[in-house]
Amino acid sequence: MQDKWAEISVNLKKMLKSGLFKVWIAPLHATVDTQGMRLVAPNAYVANRLESMMLTTLQEAAAPVLGLEPGHVKVHIEAAGQDAQASTAVEHKSAEQKPAVELAPSKAPSVLATVAADSVLQQASLPLPAATVYRSSQNWRFSFADFVVGPTNNMAVAAAQDVSRKYGCVRTLFVNSASGLGKTHLAQAVGRAISEEGGNARVGYLTAEEFASRFVTALRAQDIEGFKARFRELDVLLMEDVHFFQGKEKMQDMALAVVKNLQAKGGRAIFTSSFSPRELQRVDSQLVSHFCSGILTDMGRPTKDMRCDILGQKARSFQVLLPDSVCELLASRLSGDVRQMESCLNSLIFKARLLNCGLNLDLAMEVLSQYADVACGPDFSTILRLVCESYGLNERQLSSKSRRKECVTGRNTAFYLARKHTEMTLEEIGEKFNRRHSTVIKGITSLERELSKESTEGRRIARAVTLIERNAGLGARA
Repeated sequence: MQDKWAEISVNLKKMLKSGLFKVWIAPLHATVDTQGMRLVAPNAYVANRLESMMLTTLQEAAAPVLGLEPGHVKVHIEAAGQDAQASTAVEHKSAEQKPAVELAPSKAPSVLATVAADSVLQQASLPLPAATVYRSSQNWRFSFADFVVGPTNNMAVAAAQDVSRKYGCVRTLFVNSASGLGKTHLAQAVGRAISEEGGNARVGYLTAEEFASRFVTALRAQDIEGFKARFRELDVLLMEDVHFFQGKEKMQDMALAVVKNLQAKGGRAIFTSSFSPRELQRVDSQLVSHFCSGILTDMGRPTKDMRCDILGQKARSFQVLLPDSVCELLASRLSGDVRQMESCLNSLIFKARLLNCGLNLDLAMEVLSQYADVACGPDFSTILRLVCESYGLNERQLSSKSRRKECVTGRNTAFYLARKHTEMTLEEIGEKFNRRHSTVIKGITSLERELSKESTEGRRIARAVTLIERNAGLGARA
């Protein structure tokens, strides 16, 4: 029934603010049957809060998955390590019962908004969610076994594999690459390898933004010492998107304290970023120094052979036979990030199943028409033209000093797409807009943050980016 919990979790993500989901739902371990579910919380405090504040929400999320009325869904919540006889048994309540706090759908709260909502749920100290520490391979999505290695990423993979060994030579690794080239896959593969190795290594895995969110939560709860203590317990720290720390001095101070303590006791760490250390702006030099104290490496776009291997591996995971001719076509036409290739292949398989036909070249060409032809690569002028059309702007407005929302978003979109789809350096991109490369970094980071949030604004930008990439691909083929 593990798939049932995954479906219920998806429903909960839609119903709750992202901060509430991460703090209260993500740490849970669940067992689901036809009548309801048993939830194991990391401690009694979380169990009691779930019982008193979120029971109705849990029932409503589970009801469509189990095919029951919300009021008939049984939910039992207990704390980890608690004796079954003393567990917190929660009787189902009427569907009309309302939670004590408003949990209206809103998918993109700010860090402070999330903390404010959480503080309504609690006045006592809030523990760092157990979701940041993985002790079982079941919690990791990726592994080294399903990572395609080639000339553009072999050094990063070799270094990551060394970090995953208890007595390896590499203790600190910094990996940078453009979006969608495998940074998260690599970090999670290390976590899985350490978990499967056995032993009692305590692994912390989170993004820099999540670190900041928990730090703010600890500040509000006056639990800074507890926050530090939880990170002092770690043997391995896997932290993603560290460029988020740019310009955030208090966050940097805390991150520096955590990293210094970990390295002082011989712990292992992996940091990932969309930018190399030398491209980071307004980040404390000591923190950058600790990021760079081990191995620095980047990952480039996959070669054609690597793309063929990625597509073949993904097809096998769907138990689908991908003809060589179709694989060759997809690999030659899609040279962007791995997510784009996976998305195209998923669409192709879905359409083939819908039409009850095999994967063939004609069908592949139809699906490819919906994707940017990055192999031909839109040049900067094409990107600029399409950005202007999408946001109703002209090139003069993009290069102006205007801080109007559409101008800023359009400018950041142009930064992001130029970085992703051209070989231009940050300096060269900045020169096109009379901006410094630090401004380009800030703009790309801001746009990536919006895209990562499933907010109204984030979805609007995502649609614009997708449309621009699609049109750029069609224009390139024409």
